[in-house]
Amino acid sequence: MGAVAFFAGLLLFVMGLGKWQETGSPFWLYGSLGFLLVLVVIALIPGGGKGRR
Repeated sequence: MGAVAFFAGLLLFVMGLGKWQETGSPFWLYGSLGFLLVLVVIALIPGGGKGRR
């Protein structure tokens, strides 16, 4: 995963938290936290989450 993709993912996470604050819906919070977890796991995988070639 490149740096631009990582920061774009972080931006999406922050936007999700903003939507959660705006609506108060717990689904936005859980979705944002789940997305952050997936983003961090993919970032930590050697090779950046690319398939084996």
